[in-house]
Parts: sequence; C-alpha cells; structure tokens
Amino acid sequence: MIVTLIVVCEVAFWLLLAGGLALRYLAKMPRAGAAVLLCEPVLELVLLVATAVDLKNGAEPDWRHGLAAVYIGYTVGLGRATIRWVDAHVAHRFAGGPKPPKPPAGARERAVHEWRTAGRWILAAGVAIALLQAAVWYVGGDAATGTLRMWQQKMLWVIGINLVIALSYTLFPKKPAEPRSVAADGSAADLGRDDAVRDDAVQADAAGPRARH
Repeated sequence: MIVTLIVVCEVAFWLLLAGGLALRYLAKMPRAGAAVLLCEPVLELVLLVATAVDLKNGAEPDWRHGLAAVYIGYTVGLGRATIRWVDAHVAHRFAGGPKPPKPPAGARERAVHEWRTAGRWILAAGVAIALLQAAVWYVGGDAATGTLRMWQQKMLWVIGINLVIALSYTLFPKKPAEPRSVAADGSAADLGRDDAVRDDAVQADAAGPRARH
C-alpha cells in the first residue's frame, strides 16, 4: 500500500506540475496555475498520514516506511527548487523567457552555489531523519526498527557527501576558464597569451631598436 501510494504521489506531483505550468504559460492563466502548484504539499500530507495509519494498525516498520520518509524529506528540501528549475525551462521554451542560468563560473560564486545546493539536500535528509525517528518512537521500543535506523544512516551519508562537495569548492576553488578569441586563420587563440605578446611588443618599442637585438 505504502509503495503504491508513493508512486501515486510521485505521478501526481509531476501531473500537478505539468498542469500548473500549462495553465500559466499556455492557457495564460497564471493565478489558476499557481493555485494548482499550491496543491503539491497536500501529496506529502496524504503520504504522511497514510504511513502513520499503517504503523498504527500494527504494520511492522520496513523499507517502505523508510522510503516514504525519504520521499517526504526530498519534497520538502528540493521540491521548490525542482519546480523553479522546470518553471524556468518551460518559460524559456514556451513564453520567451530568459535562458536558465548555468552554475556560476567564479570561484566564490560557485562555492556559494554549491553550499546552497548542499543546504537543500541537508534539509531533505534532516527532515527524513526526523520523520524516521518519529516513526521509531511511534511504534515503540519493542518493535523491529532496524530498517528505519538503516535509512537514517543513509541520510547521514547524504549529508556527509554534500558537505564534502561544498567544502571542496570552498577549499579548492576552480578557476574559470580563460576567454578565447578566434585568430585570423580561424583557430582559437588564448586571450591571455595574446595580451602577453602585445605587452612585450609595446615594451620593446619603448626601449628602442637595441632592445630588439
């Protein structure tokens, strides 16, 4: 039942998203589209209540209940970002909106971007861990909760991996690629190298004929 409900919620999520964006950009009904998108949290509430009822009725906690908690956590932490990402691409494709931006190239800006992304994943994992812990307390200490604990450990790994990725961009910032120009023969040329050659020529002219021999 829980697995089926998770699949239903996932399908309903994308159907609501597609319907809301279609109303906003194709039917030119932005308010109706926003109203449809606001129905998204109802899916998580339904799944949460169904999971609690299943456990209350004596179901033994297993991977299905853990998966439900992880799904809810993902939606809380990354649901809005997913909607914004899809919205930006649909607006660009169908409504003449700007092209969705790529991750920034600057070292500091990229680090901030990675920390923001890591924060969303950490929020998702934190919500899942909290729901899993609530399920452990809900079913009591005598029930077999090893599967729920296993899901908590996986969420801790998610947090750790995202922290490592964000820290790597902070401690070892990647330099943006140098701009390249097109030479007269059509080949790509490094602007930085061209500037250096030009500077050497200017210095040589300033030093006079003896500097060039």
